[in-house]
Amino acid sequence: MPQPIEFLFDFVSPASYLAHCRLKGVAARTGASVEHVPVFLGGIMQATGNRPPGTVGAKGAWMARDLDRFAARDGVPFTMNPHFPLNTLPLLRIATAMRGEPRFMRFVDFAFDAMWHYPRNMADPAEVRALLANAGFDADAELARADSPEVKARLKAATDAAVARGVFGAPTFFVAQEMHFGQDRLDWVEAAAA
Repeated sequence: MPQPIEFLFDFVSPASYLAHCRLKGVAARTGASVEHVPVFLGGIMQATGNRPPGTVGAKGAWMARDLDRFAARDGVPFTMNPHFPLNTLPLLRIATAMRGEPRFMRFVDFAFDAMWHYPRNMADPAEVRALLANAGFDADAELARADSPEVKARLKAATDAAVARGVFGAPTFFVAQEMHFGQDRLDWVEAAAA
């Protein structure tokens, strides 16, 4: 019987986007369910002392080329967002509010595409409103719900729980309680899930 996959992600992470696109194939091949868990990467980085790859000159340049290579190899449409880095807290809070609802994955797909397929400035409130409208959501209602103290607390709790489990970046996967970090580890995730 296939093992479920937990996928911890932040929309700000281009590697999370590549993983998100590939996970559909992993799930189809293994029969594993995938639980998408939004977490705030900035909070994880701060709590663990980690730094974004882009803040390390040579590493950031290498990673940009590496992301292009993975996208080309896997047939994933990818464009580096010219507004990167940007604050994805509003997107994460919207996703957190929708988590567990049937429409959650539609929002996740639209948000990842808006970040990395058709890159938009998702730190701009007008762009977030447009994204919600284009995805068929009531922007006012979704933004109000996402701004609630309860939703903010749920996102913080998910982020804190990730740190407590040893997460230091995104994307991170758990299969049978074993942690795998990075979109380049999806072959291992698939093998563990199968």
